Amino acid sequence: MSSMTEQAYRFAKERYEELGVDTEQAIRTYLETPITFNAWQLDDDAGFLKVERSSGGGVMATGNYPGRARDGGELMCDAKKVFSLVPGTHKLSVQSKQIATDKDGVDLDTIEKEHYEPYVQWAKENNYGLDFNPSCSGHPMSSTGFTLASSDEGIRRFWITHFKKASEIAEYLGESTGMRCITNYWIPDGYKDYTADMYSPRVRLEESLNEIFDRPRRLEYNIDTLESKLFGVGVEAYTVGSHEFYMGYAARHNIPLCLDAGHFHISEDISNKISAMLLTCDELLLHVTRPMRWDSDHVVSFDDTTQSILNEIVRNRWFDRVHIGTDYFDASINRIAAGVLGLRNTGKCFLRALLEPTEAIREAERAGNYTRRLVMLEESKTLPFNAVWDYVCETQGMPAGMEWLQEVEQYEKDVQLKRR
Repeated sequence: MSSMTEQAYRFAKERYEELGVDTEQAIRTYLETPITFNAWQLDDDAGFLKVERSSGGGVMATGNYPGRARDGGELMCDAKKVFSLVPGTHKLSVQSKQIATDKDGVDLDTIEKEHYEPYVQWAKENNYGLDFNPSCSGHPMSSTGFTLASSDEGIRRFWITHFKKASEIAEYLGESTGMRCITNYWIPDGYKDYTADMYSPRVRLEESLNEIFDRPRRLEYNIDTLESKLFGVGVEAYTVGSHEFYMGYAARHNIPLCLDAGHFHISEDISNKISAMLLTCDELLLHVTRPMRWDSDHVVSFDDTTQSILNEIVRNRWFDRVHIGTDYFDASINRIAAGVLGLRNTGKCFLRALLEPTEAIREAERAGNYTRRLVMLEESKTLPFNAVWDYVCETQGMPAGMEWLQEVEQYEKDVQLKRR
């Protein structure tokens, strides 16, 4: 560690101590709390199934930057490089279509635990956790725009089977790695143009979910979460799995929700929804992303929106109830750099929230001194947080500033650009 970093940290520590903040405890909490990285950033949401891809499914990665992962081995190699440049505890969220096997004939309704065993061994060797996601996008059986809410019983049956298998595999992942798996359910179902029947698809979706969840589930190894959608590509007029639908279903069946920062109107701040949802849900999954005009899932920025999300978690100490995950993909830039930058920005917001003098601010609020509350909230933004972040990075053997980009650029030359 450089003497400049160490000296800056000592000054920052003293400054925070004056406000009642223990920087050492904040650092420990940050390093011990898992943050999940979405694996679909590394393969452009393509997956590795040997089946014909379809344009349906409500998701689209734009750009053709070279070097995307073409199989599970390359994906794990890339993810390890990302994690090597981000301090903290890491989990990789894998999509079911990202199988790690060379076997032919594997489709989403025939996936088994063995198809993800390489991920388990990799995670155990590196002390990573694994999350899981059923995959609906880009598959021929979702080309009509419907999966679990389809009026075609054959299509609906295919996806019910897939979601059941995904949940069972997720339990295996959690049990094997020793870190509980979080499985997220998102479906693209809906219409591009106006419909005369909004109700029937939602009845079918409810019936499908009831059947999927009608089995003994080992919650100590995996929890299933439900992710709503405002709209998606090809379903701009009507989305079956809306926020209202899943909020009601989750409350009735005690299923955790997933709040995606991009799945609401651009003016909405999901930090305001977290406390409301936790009155009816025991746990939540967060998808931290950066929407731009619509749900475009841009790389996470170190911005006010992300900061407010992490502030809400930290202020209430919801580390066991709210699971932090990222959700973004950009095929127009280096995928490793996108992964590192988004994770580091999420981590920075988390650590900065841990360093906020929250108790002093709340004391002013309880006393009705809203002037003092506002002043403290604003002044806390310029506390020497960056000195603590640099200290964390260097104590973990990682670059504190932009130097990490040099490693990514070298990895691109040595590994990614050789992929053809």
